[in-house]
Amino acid sequence: MKTIKTFALLFIIFGASNTFAQTKTDAEVVNQTNEVLVAYYNIKDALVATNGKLASTKAADFLTKLNAINTNKLTAAQKEFYKPLKDKLAFDAEHINETQDAEHQRDHFGSLSTNVLLLVKAFKGNQSDAYVQYCPMVKKSWLSNDKAIKNPYYGDKMLTCGKVTETLGKNK
Repeated sequence: MKTIKTFALLFIIFGASNTFAQTKTDAEVVNQTNEVLVAYYNIKDALVATNGKLASTKAADFLTKLNAINTNKLTAAQKEFYKPLKDKLAFDAEHINETQDAEHQRDHFGSLSTNVLLLVKAFKGNQSDAYVQYCPMVKKSWLSNDKAIKNPYYGDKMLTCGKVTETLGKNK
């Protein structure tokens, strides 16, 4: 039942993000979303290195970038979409920030990744190619700015476990 509810929620959210793909997002918001994405990559890289202290610091940077998104530049529909998404992003980033335990951080990284993907797709926030990668061992995805697999869920234990499942071409 939980799987069905999760699937239904993702279907609704992906539908909303596809609707925004046809709505022009303010250039400032696009740039700010790209900054959030870059901050996310820094968390991912810290988890690839199994460096919980660095991941914690990078999660604080992520929160700063997330809170800097100028919601005054969003349409009413975009604001309605963004508010609950921001809350989910902040929840996971705060949990990553408050611990230096990489395993606990990885527990939150999966949902953080799902929600960053939704944000980037909705607001066309990637100013360079972004690769959606998938780990079959944990059945979770993440985003990377590099096509080469560097698994943040296992670090050096299974560094190259995974595959690219989608490429998001850069948005200008």
